[in-house]
Amino acid sequence: MVQQTSTLCISQSALEKNIKFLRKVVGKVPRISFVVKANAYGHGISDYVPLAEKLGIDHFSVFSDYEAQEVKKSIKNKATTIMIMGMVDPTNMSWVIRNGIEFFIAEPETLRYAIKASKRLNIKAKIHIDLETGMNRTGLDQSDLEEVIQLIKDNPDSIEVIGVCTHYAGAESISNHYRVSRQIKKFNKLDKWIREQGITPQIRHTACSAASVSYPQTRMDLVRIGVMQYGFWPTDETFISYINGRKIKKNPLTPILSWESKIMSVKDVPAGEFIGYGDSFLANEDMKIAIVPVGYTNGYARILSNRSSILVRGMRVSVIGTVNMNLSILNVSQVPDIKKGDKVILVGTQGEHTISFASFREQKNALNYEILARLPGNIPRKIVD
Repeated sequence: MVQQTSTLCISQSALEKNIKFLRKVVGKVPRISFVVKANAYGHGISDYVPLAEKLGIDHFSVFSDYEAQEVKKSIKNKATTIMIMGMVDPTNMSWVIRNGIEFFIAEPETLRYAIKASKRLNIKAKIHIDLETGMNRTGLDQSDLEEVIQLIKDNPDSIEVIGVCTHYAGAESISNHYRVSRQIKKFNKLDKWIREQGITPQIRHTACSAASVSYPQTRMDLVRIGVMQYGFWPTDETFISYINGRKIKKNPLTPILSWESKIMSVKDVPAGEFIGYGDSFLANEDMKIAIVPVGYTNGYARILSNRSSILVRGMRVSVIGTVNMNLSILNVSQVPDIKKGDKVILVGTQGEHTISFASFREQKNALNYEILARLPGNIPRKIVD
């Protein structure tokens, strides 16, 4: 059987711990929706969703109808809910409604498409009214909201209003506190106005991972948990907000993803020779190097050249020279008995050492979200204990 050059491993036990922690944070009332957009933040929808379902998650949020189809193919439980928070292509509206997929209404045009499809299918469209409260991205402003409410009133047999919602503009940073606080007030005001018009959404939901932790009043009926389910805090500020005033300062989240490959070849390089492309690394002594078949096409970024580490035989070794499209070079001069086929850990634990995606973030000045979402879909994922 042909094998890929690396594997991403998803830990069931780590995910189970994270779910227990999240339930402790948000309480018993709100339903937890796992956000699995961007291929489940790089974890792989087809592998990850069945695992989350197995551990009790029955609500998944995605960005588009394409992702909804991927989740639909992966779920086992017919009662599991799928919710589209972003784009529904008009050509796929009938599929969305026919399969009971819930979706956000952020502009009247989308609702008009939904009404047409609903009448044709004789099935109600399940919608969430997405309110513009101050993020100024997607969402209904006052005039569009009035138009949407009128369309709902005029087409009661075509629309089921599942929820009313919004998204906060940076709940993960204290610098946005005033803005988020204003959004909360505006959401409550608009929600009240909607109900005064005779429209009664079944649920209210506004909280992402960060808001769930830092703004308890936003938890409402459902929380949309993104990066925290995978074992990462949205920002260091969110973690500090959680541990502030607590006796135990230990991080309760565990990253569920690890990344492994193996040594492709080993060779000796004499002192005075450059290693790899260009002149970014000069061997100042006789060295032994090892080649790992993972490069920037696999999501191991070129900017990690000469500044990152990989684990092999329980030792932390340096990535030297320029990271190539398909491979990286390691300095294994101090690793005894290194040989072709030895397992290497790009992310995860081996022996007493650990390398995390967070270290990639610090070196790249990027968010955990970005690093994870960029992991290519063609790397095999496997579930481990």
